[in-house]
Amino acid sequence: MAENNIGSDSKRVLLKGNEAVGEAAIKAGCQCYFAYPITPQTETPEYLSRRMETENRVFLQAESEVAAINMVFGAAAAGARVMTSSSSPGISLKQEGISYIAGAELPCVIINVVRGGPGLGNIEASQADYFQTTRGGGHGDYRCIALAPNSVQECYDMTMNAFDLADYYRMPVFIQSDGIIGQLVEPFEMHPYKPMFEKLPPKTWALTGCAGRKPNVVRTLYMTPADGLEQLNRKLEQKYKKIQSELRWFENYNCDGADLIIIAYGATSRIAKSAIKKHNGNGKKVGLFRPRTIWPWPDVELVEIAKKNKNVKFLVIEMSMGQMLEDVQLALMDIVLKKDILFYGMGGGWNPTPESIYDKISETLKK
Repeated sequence: MAENNIGSDSKRVLLKGNEAVGEAAIKAGCQCYFAYPITPQTETPEYLSRRMETENRVFLQAESEVAAINMVFGAAAAGARVMTSSSSPGISLKQEGISYIAGAELPCVIINVVRGGPGLGNIEASQADYFQTTRGGGHGDYRCIALAPNSVQECYDMTMNAFDLADYYRMPVFIQSDGIIGQLVEPFEMHPYKPMFEKLPPKTWALTGCAGRKPNVVRTLYMTPADGLEQLNRKLEQKYKKIQSELRWFENYNCDGADLIIIAYGATSRIAKSAIKKHNGNGKKVGLFRPRTIWPWPDVELVEIAKKNKNVKFLVIEMSMGQMLEDVQLALMDIVLKKDILFYGMGGGWNPTPESIYDKISETLKK
């Protein structure tokens, strides 16, 4: 798409996943963006360096990931819609700040385009940040909502959703993409911003000046448990339980009556679906269960599917050494034998092919 049409309301456009994230942030009213370049997410700051300027909004390439996340903290405390993006090692550097933001109950959006690790690793696509994303990642008892797109369209839609979810629940929201989805170029519908909620709670807590009201205080330091930290943790626990009951997104593809159900998310789910379409019709039925929220994880929905499909086997596929596998085992531990939950995956920037998944399906169904 020509650059001079980027801000238009064109229905079908061609962008990378990383660029679609940036445009969605613009459409959703992102007022500030702070980041530091790292492959394979650098197209997002590159894109926003142009678009934020044309929209007269704040774009700043910080001197480091640590600086960027603390700028996010400040802008969020002032009530702005704010976003940052990075890739695996950069997200690790942001973790202290993310814990502070979660403890202060500030809304923000964080994009992680995952690459191979551990350590500096490589720039290949990976899903090995799953534990980091779904278990909080930093210190203390906290969680972040985490959305997992598997297309450029979902990069666009979920980023818009992320800003609304952050404001509604007053917390950080992750988009966990990966090097395949972030670099993927495909057409999608660039529709106007569609709010998720009829009304968002007012930001009466924001640091906007105290003329006519009592001063607001945003803090994460409590010198003793009795000073309020215990109460904060109880409050956060109740919030997280509420989110778990209200926000579980998933895709059920061909699962009814399936002999084998593949569980995969992000880029891996796209690859798996290609293999499933090739295999179905060979006498056995294969389905796909795709978590679209990886926290909260749609465990209730998976259990319902398992109860309807007697003697079904499950095959977890992910670009890691088996991190989401643990959530699947926890969800199904009371109704499915552990031997019927199989795994196919690897870390280090490895990704499966449709052919390798097809072969794994055939092997599994023969057992």
